[in-house]
Amino acid sequence: MLQPLARRLGLAPSVLLAIVGTLIGISATYLFYTNHTNRFDDFAEIFADPPLNSEMILYMFLPLLLFQTTITLDIRRILEDIVPILVMAVLAVFVATGFIGFALYPLASVFLSPEITLIVCLLLGAIVATTDPVAVVAIFRDIGAPARLGRIVEGESLLNDAAAIVIFVILLGVLTQHETITASEAAIAFGRSFIGGLVVGAILARVAVSLLTLMRDLPLAQVTLSLALPYGTYVLSDQFADVSAVVAVVCAGTIFNLYGLSRIQPSNWQFLHSVWEQLSFWAASLIFLLSAILIPKLVGGFAPIDILLLAVVIVAALAARALVIFGLLPMMSLFGAGQSVSNKYKTVILWGGMRGAVTLILALSVSEHAVLNAEVSGFVTKLATGFVLFTLLVYGTSLKPLIRLLGLDRLNARDEALRTQFLSLAMLDVRSELESAAKSYHIDERVASGVLKGYEDRAAAAASETNKLEELSDWDRVRIGLIALADREQQLVLEHFHEKTISGRAVSRFLTLTGQIGDLTRSDGRAGYNKATRQPLKFGFGFRFAQTLQRRLRIARPLANQLADRFEFLLIYRILADELIDFNNRRIRPLLGERVGDILNDTLCLRQDETIQAIDALRLQYPDYADSLERLFLLKAGVRLEETAYDDAKEQMLIGTELHRDLLRDVESSRKTSHTRPTLDLGLKTRDLVSAHPLFKDLPGKQQKAIRRMMRPQFATPREKLIRRGDRGDAAYFIASGAVEVQAPSHTVRLGRGDVFGEIALMTGGRRSADVVALGYCQLLSLGAHDFKSLMDQHPDLRDHVVALAEMRQLMNTDMAEHEIEDPVVPQFASEDPPQDAEEQGEATGGDGNPPSTAEEAASPADADGETVDIEVTEEIKVTETITVSKGKDKTTNERAPVAAAEPETAPETDTKRETASG
Repeated sequence: MLQPLARRLGLAPSVLLAIVGTLIGISATYLFYTNHTNRFDDFAEIFADPPLNSEMILYMFLPLLLFQTTITLDIRRILEDIVPILVMAVLAVFVATGFIGFALYPLASVFLSPEITLIVCLLLGAIVATTDPVAVVAIFRDIGAPARLGRIVEGESLLNDAAAIVIFVILLGVLTQHETITASEAAIAFGRSFIGGLVVGAILARVAVSLLTLMRDLPLAQVTLSLALPYGTYVLSDQFADVSAVVAVVCAGTIFNLYGLSRIQPSNWQFLHSVWEQLSFWAASLIFLLSAILIPKLVGGFAPIDILLLAVVIVAALAARALVIFGLLPMMSLFGAGQSVSNKYKTVILWGGMRGAVTLILALSVSEHAVLNAEVSGFVTKLATGFVLFTLLVYGTSLKPLIRLLGLDRLNARDEALRTQFLSLAMLDVRSELESAAKSYHIDERVASGVLKGYEDRAAAAASETNKLEELSDWDRVRIGLIALADREQQLVLEHFHEKTISGRAVSRFLTLTGQIGDLTRSDGRAGYNKATRQPLKFGFGFRFAQTLQRRLRIARPLANQLADRFEFLLIYRILADELIDFNNRRIRPLLGERVGDILNDTLCLRQDETIQAIDALRLQYPDYADSLERLFLLKAGVRLEETAYDDAKEQMLIGTELHRDLLRDVESSRKTSHTRPTLDLGLKTRDLVSAHPLFKDLPGKQQKAIRRMMRPQFATPREKLIRRGDRGDAAYFIASGAVEVQAPSHTVRLGRGDVFGEIALMTGGRRSADVVALGYCQLLSLGAHDFKSLMDQHPDLRDHVVALAEMRQLMNTDMAEHEIEDPVVPQFASEDPPQDAEEQGEATGGDGNPPSTAEEAASPADADGETVDIEVTEEIKVTETITVSKGKDKTTNERAPVAAAEPETAPETDTKRETASG
């Protein structure tokens, strides 16, 4: 009954619970101690002196509340704002503790007992530093505040409790043990308790998540496990590990939220959330009610001097929170670590800093502590309880009027204009549906016309105000459309997840992405939308780290998993883009107009094209794996359709329960097959790459084995810069598959399978003469400088081929304008064959000192004006380039034929030498 009453009165439920609990406590105290009657003593004693202490209340309710908060938060979005959240949570606790402690101590030392030391005042500051965000977050949702703002407030409160309790435990230990503690010792104790809690929570949560797979079809067992996790973590951390139990539970809930979704069926995850939401509601209501019942007991003996001290606490706490909100938040926004927040919202956050059950329970624990004397416990409990009452009764009752005063409860101009347009279209759609329903159910036209007339009038009234939408600029209307697309994309992701066409492993990433798209679109418009939709197409830190593991330590499995995840993500990303294009044409274009619809369509088509390019780059390297993933997606969709057909037949009483269960067993078997993702083979086995490379495939097996010991397989991503111009050479690269582009100062050349690049710097001792960039996914064999020299020494024929290739490429890479800045070139390899006479040498070099690039060129005289070198790459990316080096001129021209893709295994070999430039 309290929740509907709180809504009717415009109060937060926690405020009304506190009021009711306080009234119960006052009434019970009066009935128990009054001399007028003893009839209600047994009943009143239960509430006047509850058989519960602070430790019991904490153990019963705190793990539930903390765990429920963490599993319902969008953790990946919280992690994006972890810097401002940590600063506001941890630093704000220290600021509030210090402000309150140092503000109280001068007055306490004058008016109160010498027992009230600075440590006691700081202890009180830590107790009242915790905040309860429930009321302010609920109001933010009602007024349509930015979602990111609500996440920051929720995340701040969650870590705020953990930090405050850790400080409380440290200060309480100092008081009870009567020992002095230095700042460094306090910092070490804080870090050990905080970090230790993180470790314990993470380990226990990972164990619980691994057990979820054993209960895939047992939702009640999954809920039971999730319920045991926070309590087990809290007890183990507090009683055995001696670390922060609050931090451990928060960490366990975070890990469970991040990884549990991929191991539970969507319906079971929803069921688990529903159970936890109900448990949390009960726990929050009971803890507030029980804590409020204790208020009369805690404030007993309140003296006039306590009113002055309470006023100091209120002012100091408000000043500390104002410093954080109006000082730290703008600084973080300035440095790009947080979102810019308007002063109106800052004011609401400041005034919404209500204290709740955690503060009351900590105060109760001080009152029950046997070591602390009565003056210390009375000082802490009276001021802490009075402060909680003040925040609930003053902040809680005035928060909504403050929001109305600031005008945050009204629609902005864009939303108001959109409301009239949407209302007009919606009323027309409803009228049309009702008219069809009236005909289908043979309802008299006279009756139907009266109902339809009402919708016609509402549509006409809304249409008369649609000129408000036309008053908006195209930029505003495009932003409205993009926000609608972002919200729709999030809904599509959830629909696919419920239909089990998106794995639990991928859905959390998609939900995070759609949230980012919505936030950036709201703040930056179309530019923000494009930035957010392009971000997942880039290679993130996780991918680069996996790539480093493969290159440095030859650990390929993380890279294969990253590529497989990218494959799966891109395929779903493309499907979402297709569905959004259809949604734009059906729903948004009639609402916002043709011009805006065209702009949105162009934006979506650009996103779709970029996604398809990323998929094609992967498909070119791993075509079979791409086909397997698309096949799995169709199998998932088929399983879902099959399951829906059986459910519909059962609901329509076409089949019985036993037959329905039998059919679903077959469906479950098919689902397991469709949800088993194939393993991606990167194809980076050195044996296979060396034996398939054109330069090594004809060598005897013993020599290939020796070469394999020297080679390191390397995986390159599209547009990755493999060599930088001007760097010292440390390795040469043999292309096993894929293609690269050599970007010399005056021209660019593409190399494909069988080519070598990076050898010039190793052979000459100079610096790199060109940049080399991967055009797509490439499989390379890298050879260090020392191993390269050894390989050349052991294989004269290969050395002669590479030397001739390098001489030709040096000529093509030479940039006369920048010749002066290059290091002097010192040849590191020379032919061991006896020198030829001038005539033989001229024949060998084609008459001009340069080696012939092809047999045909060696047989034909050079052109009078210049020398034409045909370079033909016939592997994955085919290109024919004609590079003309004009004699006596510092100029090189480059003509390129169109590029066409071909499979690496089926590309025909060519007898033409690839005389192309490389770094």
